[in-house]
Amino acid sequence: MNEQPASPGSPSSPSGRSLIETIKRRFIYGIILGVLVVIGVAFLGDSPKLLNTLGTFKWALLPAILALTAGNYLLRFLKWQLYLRWLDIDHGLPILSSLGIFLSGLSMGITPGKVGEFLKAYLLRRANDTPVSVSAPIIVADRVTDGLAMMALAAVGLVAVSYGWQALVALAVLAVIVLSLIRRRSLMFRLFARFERVPRLGRRMQAIHTLYESIYLLLCPKNLLAATGIGFVSWGCECIAFFLVLLGLGFTATPHLFVTAVFILAAATLIGTLSMLPGGLGAAEASVAGLLLLLVKSPLMNHDLAAAATLLIRFCTLWFGVLLGLLALFLIERRLSASEKRRLALDRAELVS
Repeated sequence: MNEQPASPGSPSSPSGRSLIETIKRRFIYGIILGVLVVIGVAFLGDSPKLLNTLGTFKWALLPAILALTAGNYLLRFLKWQLYLRWLDIDHGLPILSSLGIFLSGLSMGITPGKVGEFLKAYLLRRANDTPVSVSAPIIVADRVTDGLAMMALAAVGLVAVSYGWQALVALAVLAVIVLSLIRRRSLMFRLFARFERVPRLGRRMQAIHTLYESIYLLLCPKNLLAATGIGFVSWGCECIAFFLVLLGLGFTATPHLFVTAVFILAAATLIGTLSMLPGGLGAAEASVAGLLLLLVKSPLMNHDLAAAATLLIRFCTLWFGVLLGLLALFLIERRLSASEKRRLALDRAELVS
């Protein structure tokens, strides 16, 4: 009996193997860069003093910090579910499978610009046959609304920190321009018509049209406001986690310190994202440590404490997410592989009958 050909989205297909190999390669690069960044942050302070500073941290706060990070992921999963519903592609997708696919994307947080999160579109295709051109805009819309949420959080921090407002205003103006262009369908269709005359692009215009229609829907004013609001609360959880890190290192809780912590983490995350480095590695760490030294006016603040705070928040957010994502990826891969085997067995049984 002839074997059934592998579907394009299956891991055994050429395109599937190519995507997985690319993602694996970029993930390994991210791990290497992450190790180098940790070493670099350690050199920011005196290593023995840095270890002593970490030893003084109130580790009883760690569960609360990780719970806030998990709260961020749960709220972002809610946004993921809304995106699936808005695009009407949540059919035939059990909630646990959807959660596994979403969390798997966290493992790709250390790829350049988080492009590895397109793994979610690949897994969704395997789960319910949703074309990648339909689901991929979710990752784009997610990045846009996360960026807007971070800008809003950083703007809240400007209440206490009169620093960097010019760059924040410039980013906000750029975001308004880009979103306005996306909403001008007639202009976009004229551009598409011109691109169709370009030989290499002409063949891809149908997929580009599909991508644009999904992005247009996801970024309509009502959906944009809802998703950005969820992002504001979810990323706000991580800002609170950073505040707890500072308290754990000996700082006294004050409204000023809280607002400063919100600004620092939001601004550093934005800088890391815009750097397009894997997981913002290097850029985000340098921003957190540098802004702590610049903005936190306290006798406690020094290079060792700034380095300790940076390592703690990055391990409790980025690296915690990567580990959680790897576990989810292992579990969802087993779940999807079992489902594909059952489907193949049914197809073979139908052919025999």
